[in-house]
Parts: sequence; C-alpha cells; structure tokens
Amino acid sequence: MRKHHLIALFVVALFSLSILAAGCGGDKKPAAPAAAPAAATMVLKLGETHPPDYPTTMGDKKFAELVTERTKGRIKVEVYPSSQLGEEKAVIEQLQLGAVAFTRVSSAPLAEFHKPLGVFSLPYIFDSSAHMWKFLDSADGMKLLDGLQSSRFVGLCYYDPGARSFYSTKPLKSLADLKGMKIRVQQNKINMDMIAALGASATPMPYGQVFSALQTGVIDGAENNFPSYLTASHSQVAKYYLRDGHQMVPEVLIMSKVVWDKLTPEDQKIVKQAALDSVKTQRELWNKFEKEAEAKVKADGSTVTEITDVKVWQAAVKPVIDKYGPEYKEVLDQIGKAR
Repeated sequence: MRKHHLIALFVVALFSLSILAAGCGGDKKPAAPAAAPAAATMVLKLGETHPPDYPTTMGDKKFAELVTERTKGRIKVEVYPSSQLGEEKAVIEQLQLGAVAFTRVSSAPLAEFHKPLGVFSLPYIFDSSAHMWKFLDSADGMKLLDGLQSSRFVGLCYYDPGARSFYSTKPLKSLADLKGMKIRVQQNKINMDMIAALGASATPMPYGQVFSALQTGVIDGAENNFPSYLTASHSQVAKYYLRDGHQMVPEVLIMSKVVWDKLTPEDQKIVKQAALDSVKTQRELWNKFEKEAEAKVKADGSTVTEITDVKVWQAAVKPVIDKYGPEYKEVLDQIGKAR
C-alpha cells in the first residue's frame, strides 16, 4: 500500500513541475511571427558607348533613376558608360542572350534586325528636327520600335541624335569641295552609295580609328554631329566643318526581351514609361550641349560653313533615294505625312 502511495505522489510531483515549467514563460510576450522577407532587388546593366557626361548617357541615367524610384528600389539599373561593357555590336549580342539588360544604340545597326529602321540612313528625308520628332512620337514611329521584338529586343524610346554633317582636314565649303575626298563612313551600303553620289570616296572604318586616320591622312574627312566632332577630338585635326545635316539617325534605348519577359506586367509598364519620360531630359541636354559644342569648336579655330539650301545636295543623292526608296516606301510615306 505504501508503495502505491509513493508512486502516486511521484506522478503528482511530475505533473506539478510540468505546470510550473509552462508557467515560467507566462509573463513573456508571445513570439512575434517571422517578418516577411524583403522583396529582392533586381540589378540590371545598361551599356553605353558615350562618356559619362554625354547627353545620351545622362538620358540613360535619368531612365535608371526613374525605374529605381517607381519600383521603390526593387529594380536597380546600373549605367556603364564609355563602352565598359563592350563596343556597340558586342553589347547588342549580349542583349539577345540576356547577359545585359539595356543599351543605348544608334538605330542604324538595328536595321540588321528590323529592316524598316534602315530608312533613317537615307539622306535628307527630314526637313528639320521638329519634323523628325513629329514622326518619331507618332504611332507609326513607335511601331518601328515594336518590330524589334522578333529579334529578342524591346524598343523603349528614341533619343535625339542631332544632324550629321561633313568635316575635313582640307578646306570644305561646298559640295564641289567633297569631290575626290576620302570620307570615313559607317559600314552601311546606303552610306557608301551616298558618299559616292556626292563625288567622294567612302572609307568604312571603326569610329575609334577615325582620329588617327585623320591625323595621318589615311582619310580626308568624316561626318557626324557637333557633340561627337568635339568629344572625339576630331575638331583638333579636321578644322573644316560643313553643316549640311544630311542625316538624322535616331538613337534608341532598347531592352533584352529575355530580361523583359522576366518582369511582371506592372514592372514592364514602369520600365516603358520611365524610358519615355527620360526623353525630355535627354533632348534638353542634347540641345544645350549641341550649342556649347558648336561654340567650343569655333573658339578652338574650326571653320563652320552653313548650308542653307540643300536642293543641290538633294539632287545629287536622288539616285540613292531612287535605289533604296522602294524598300522603305511605307515608312517614307509616313515620314512625308509628318512633314
């Protein structure tokens, strides 16, 4: 009997201890539920060939700022200027693979992926910057960008390219002066035919080689806008600038479709709108920089000749328009309507 009594007391004691142990934490607050993990930050790279303070680079940076702000830091765009991610062609290839998310590129090489974009290489198709932007901002202009999707790009917006004109190491004040000159051009059939139609000899070469080629006499001249003429130091060796404005080849901000498809529909809208909203900043900076560049090259001794009547130039390149125009008839008609 005594044995059973002791066992009972032992069981009661154990039970009491368990109650006491449970009660020891009674004056503590219940543990808070685990906090939800913060949304992961997506870091996306943007490749740019121009230097950090160039207007297109500043447009890139405005775009990056707007994306980060509007996604509350969920998406961060890092801008790599001065070809840190590679030259134009290499970065385009990286976009197709999804290794780089964005790049700012001339529309000229994109014609390889969407042929209608080649229309911008045709000479004298725009009367002015206002004419160009009226077309680019239209539904027809934006439709051109949409055509890049089949090549694994998403066209986001256009940036101001300025107008391309000729410059030379030799006196250059009229169309007649171009005759026989060796002029550097981008490797593009339309460009080469245009130079031939103007009486000069087209010499394709990479942009990075132009300064030394001008300096050593391998070429007599090249063609580009005022900001590039200044920042690439071409104005130091080619002192004659003939402002004829033969081409306006829009810059384009594009995104890898591989990366685009990983975004939610909401973030896709944010990215697209941020690009469109960055255009205002880029255009304002471009206009300012273009004026400053012109003043600077003049102050440094360049002779700038304005061509106010391009009719003789248009007549000279008519064979080029006749040759390639039928390929771009639909877009040329749209550009004509925007005139």
